[in-house]
Amino acid sequence: MIKRVYIDTSVIGGYFDKEFEDVTKPFFDIILDKRIKILVSEVLELELYRAPEYVLVFYESLPVELIERVELTDEVKDLAEKYISEKVVGKASLADCQHIALATINKADVLASWNFKHIVNLERIRGYNSINFREGYQMTEIRTPKEIFNYEDNNR
Repeated sequence: MIKRVYIDTSVIGGYFDKEFEDVTKPFFDIILDKRIKILVSEVLELELYRAPEYVLVFYESLPVELIERVELTDEVKDLAEKYISEKVVGKASLADCQHIALATINKADVLASWNFKHIVNLERIRGYNSINFREGYQMTEIRTPKEIFNYEDNNR
């Protein structure tokens, strides 16, 4: 059973996005109902401060007991830099790499994202995980919110 889900900023924003809201709203309902921990970081929070105010208000309304804050340590920064130096993504995607490294080092059950260009992308996932494996870290499950839960039966 999934107990800890690292979310990036796109998942919070997806709650209000016409393209993603039909899945993102039930995703949060399941999180709240099943009492699943949401892993968040200062990377997410810094990105949210640049988002519309209602996105930040939604984030701040999430029950504090379901939020586990993870830290942007030197170990996280080093792993994120490896993703860039080995060209999984370019330098402009540092925050995306930090999200992946945060989820990896903090052993999240899964990372949820709607970022198809830099995160939820098979080629990139293979790149991140090959570096994780080589560096002695776990393989990180990276999925869209739609892929994480069974939305037909919320009783599981």
